[in-house]
Amino acid sequence: MTTSSSERGVSLGMPEPPAPAYPDDVRARLETDAREIVARYPDSRSALLPLLHLVQSEEGHVTRTGMRFCADVLGLTTAEVTAVATFYTMYRRKPSGDYQVGVCTNTLCAVMGGDAIFEELQEHLGVGNGETTDDGKVTLEHIECNAACDYAPVVMVNWEFFDNQTPASARRLVDDLRAGRPVSPTRGAPLCTFKETARILAGFPDEREGAVEAGGSAGPASLVGLKLAKGETAPARVVHPRGAASADEPPHQPSPTEHLSSHDAPQDTSASDPSHPAGPVAEEGE
Repeated sequence: MTTSSSERGVSLGMPEPPAPAYPDDVRARLETDAREIVARYPDSRSALLPLLHLVQSEEGHVTRTGMRFCADVLGLTTAEVTAVATFYTMYRRKPSGDYQVGVCTNTLCAVMGGDAIFEELQEHLGVGNGETTDDGKVTLEHIECNAACDYAPVVMVNWEFFDNQTPASARRLVDDLRAGRPVSPTRGAPLCTFKETARILAGFPDEREGAVEAGGSAGPASLVGLKLAKGETAPARVVHPRGAASADEPPHQPSPTEHLSSHDAPQDTSASDPSHPAGPVAEEGE
């Protein structure tokens, strides 16, 4: 004797109706932008990734309506678009905050304090991984390596770097974001909202005054290997044991271009927290 799915307590559910379309004015505006994006590629389907950023800039996450729009523009099925949108973590599938605060918890950042930062922010904000604060300002998540190990531990806000963080400085950072106080990344372009970031990632210029000029790349420590490969060697530097510097040798003073990592603490953390230097809070062995 067999039992039905309903008798076994299994709900098969009803098929979802087609996603609603954008309002006419929104669709017209997005179609104009989409044509500009598609024109950059010899094969239109290659434009899918920037198109997903475009629809994300409209609603703050990739909705079923946004995926339907991408499918219509590129002549794809919604299943094909969904397969891509669900593969890449930069595309949000549910409403999220104005500021995506990502704490790197990969090996080096974790060892240097990333795990402690993530735990501190979860408790301080009252949210879990991938959750958003009640005011809609901050979405917290742990993220994988962002290739900034020489600045560990790193926090990213809307993909801009906040280097050499501590639990205390990260807490002050999210408080500044929620309060609307100015916050400047350690390096890179000035901070903007997640929707604005998504539009830039779609390939449209950042039209804020000075934003392009402020955009940075890798820090000096990240480029040391490249300089060595080019034969650009730095002057030799003698490193003495701690507390045993040569009497006739002046203390080493870093040049303006010399990178200080968290291993060379103390130094300022982020521009939002200039009075709280990063670095070890206890001597070795404690």
